[in-house]
Amino acid sequence: MLCRYLAHLAGERGLAANTLASYRRDLVRYVEYLRSRGRVTFGEVAEADVTAFLTALSEGDEEHRALVASSAARAVSAVRGLHRFAVREGVSGHDPACRIRPPRRLRRPPKAIGIGEVERLIAASGPDGAPLTLRNRALLELLYGTGARISEAVGLTVDDVDLDPRARQVRLGGQGGRPRPVPLGRFAGEALEAYLTRARPGIAAHGRGTSGLFLNARGGRLTRQGAWEVLQAAAERAGLDGVSPHMLRHSFATHLLDGGADVRVVQELLGHVSVTAAPAGLPATADGFREIYAAAHPRGRR
Repeated sequence: MLCRYLAHLAGERGLAANTLASYRRDLVRYVEYLRSRGRVTFGEVAEADVTAFLTALSEGDEEHRALVASSAARAVSAVRGLHRFAVREGVSGHDPACRIRPPRRLRRPPKAIGIGEVERLIAASGPDGAPLTLRNRALLELLYGTGARISEAVGLTVDDVDLDPRARQVRLGGQGGRPRPVPLGRFAGEALEAYLTRARPGIAAHGRGTSGLFLNARGGRLTRQGAWEVLQAAAERAGLDGVSPHMLRHSFATHLLDGGADVRVVQELLGHVSVTAAPAGLPATADGFREIYAAAHPRGRR
């Protein structure tokens, strides 16, 4: 029966060789497990047998390591398919696996990098004084300093940035287009001012004119891919592995919370909630947000 099902997968379903090999391993283990429980035919298998096999996959034994959720889910899928095939072929009169669901794949939370690693990353923006280095530093300071999504960062225009020391903020687009002002700390503000005054005009001269804040070497708006490459190049120079824009966003939130900021304030700065819809207790003014930000963010002091 098992050989017929594998032939069916290879011939009619056209599974790739690697996938078919994985299914074969999973199902051979399943059939051996059923035999250890005294089940000789598929008609003798009960739902409890399938559930027990799923538990065995997750716990492992002397001969098998415990499977992670993704591998266990693949094995359950193979078992469910085998029993459906057995019913369709008349080998069994019932499907004991029809109500079995694969284990949920847990989403791994993004990792936050330490403040020292952030400083190394920003310090590795590129050769000192080069126009693109000033742009790279401004971009990295903004990503970490505001928790901006990469799409929000590359979507900024020059007019979205207010560098007046009394206000110093950036207007981010947010999901669904809801704009939100986010304070800029001294480090991000100084990096943006250096880029706007000493680098962007010369870079823009190579293009046809755009209001985009961050420009590529040809004077056009920097793309998401271009921003990713800026970050990856700096991470490589800094000796950091696996750094992503979302990791900087998560680090922004983590470090604010570690610095004492209320979780609702952090949610608002990330664009997860609106002040008008949030519970009482959020600052009533932009100055209130700036004060909390300046006190809690490692690079937020003014």
